[in-house]
Amino acid sequence: MTGRCHCVIPARMGSSRFPGKPVKRLLGLELVSHVERRCRLYTGFERVVVATCDEEIRQAVTMRGGEVVMTSDQHSRATDRVEEAVANMNAGLADDDLVVMVQGDEVLVTPEMLGAVVSDHRRSKAMVVNLISRLRRAEDQDDPNTVKVVADPQHNALFFSRSAIPSRARQLDVAVYQQTGIISFQVAFLRKFSSLPQTPLEIAESVDMLRLIEHRLALRVVHTDTETIGVDTIQDLTRAEEVLRQDPTTSLYMGRE
Repeated sequence: MTGRCHCVIPARMGSSRFPGKPVKRLLGLELVSHVERRCRLYTGFERVVVATCDEEIRQAVTMRGGEVVMTSDQHSRATDRVEEAVANMNAGLADDDLVVMVQGDEVLVTPEMLGAVVSDHRRSKAMVVNLISRLRRAEDQDDPNTVKVVADPQHNALFFSRSAIPSRARQLDVAVYQQTGIISFQVAFLRKFSSLPQTPLEIAESVDMLRLIEHRLALRVVHTDTETIGVDTIQDLTRAEEVLRQDPTTSLYMGRE
C-alpha cells in the first residue's frame, strides 16, 4: 500500500425518487457542492472528484472550483460509476490504495467521519468499509427510503434492509443504524465488486452492498453516533438545510469562494 487515497462522489440528475436533486440549493449552495466541499475539508485525500454523466452537474461543480470526471449514463449503481471514474482518472493507484465513495446526497459528511473510515480501513486491511450512523427517530427507523443495517460484534455487516431491523417489538430502545453512502474500497476490490453479478436480495432491497453478503464476502462497518442525512426527498432537503444552518462544519466552507 502506497498510502494514497482518493475520494469519488457519484452524482446524477436522474434519481427516481428526487430527480435533479444534486443541483438543488441549500443555503444558496448546490447539494453536490456541499458534499464536495465537505469532503475537501478532510486532508487525507489526494484528490476529490465528482463522477457524473450530466452536464448540469459538471457545470455546477466546476463553476465553484471542483473537479469532475465524466462517466457513462448507463450506470444503475453508484459503485459502477465510481469504478469507471477511477479508471478514467488515470491516477496510477496501487491495488491496495483506497478509494472512498461518498454519495452525492450525503450532505452531513464530516472530515471526522471520513477520517474514521480511512483509519479503520488501513488498520483492519479490509477490502471494503462502510460507515453506518445511529438512527434515533422512529419515523426514520420505519422509513423505506432509509437503509437499515445490522452487524456482528466484530463489525461485519450481516444484512441491510429497507424494513425496520432490528425489530423494536420487544425492546423499544434497541440501537438502530442506517447505512450511509460513505464506503471505502481497496482499488482492486472495487474492480472485483463491479464484476460480480447482481444478487436476488440486492435487487429486492435495492442495496448494492448486499451483493457482498450474498457472495459471502466480508463487509466491515464503522459506527458513528453523529447524525447523517441522505437526501432522498424534498422533505429530506428541508430538514438537511436546517441542520446545515446549525452545523459548525458548514461555516468552514460557506462563503469561501
